[in-house]
Amino acid sequence: MKRVTYAVSYPPELAHPVHRQIADGGPASRVELVSWGPTASVTSLLWCDGDRAAMEAVLDGVDSVTTASLVAGDGGTYAFVRQTSYEFADALMELLGAANVAFLPPVTFLDTGAARFEAVGESRFLSAFHERLSDLVDARIVRVREFRREETTALTDRQRAALSAAVDAGYYEVPRTGSVDDVADELDCARATAGELLRKAEARAVREFLDEI
Repeated sequence: MKRVTYAVSYPPELAHPVHRQIADGGPASRVELVSWGPTASVTSLLWCDGDRAAMEAVLDGVDSVTTASLVAGDGGTYAFVRQTSYEFADALMELLGAANVAFLPPVTFLDTGAARFEAVGESRFLSAFHERLSDLVDARIVRVREFRREETTALTDRQRAALSAAVDAGYYEVPRTGSVDDVADELDCARATAGELLRKAEARAVREFLDEI
């Protein structure tokens, strides 16, 4: 199976209200739709790279929002949102519903007007989806790679702790002033375990960075 990263630009009539808010010079430059369900009655989770006021301003432009609970985190603000509808264009919702592929979170809206998302599936179904998507929006394939289940998960708490310990120890300084042994001492684990935690965390961080280029 393949994992495909798409970058799309919407015509005005298909742009989501959240995207219009930030593309028009709003208070946030990036909003991620982290989780959403099969119906609008399911609580969705969004994140923006701004403070509470920025998230409130973004949501003010979405008429369908009925309730929102805001929580600061990860250098921005999360919003647990309930809506009467998703406000994606009907044509897009129909396409997503009919596609024989799975979609991975998040959907990322950028202030450049572009959005990014990932889909997983067999090559023939991904090709068919891309062809239909291109009929609706300006769609570009950014990256294609083999799908691996473990790549869909975020950093574990242990991997984050390893990266934090490495930074504190000077492992990433130039010249390097810390070592894997220092990380192992901080985590109270074997050197080999610390090294494996760092390698997996670094691999995940690099993949995420490349996906944003």
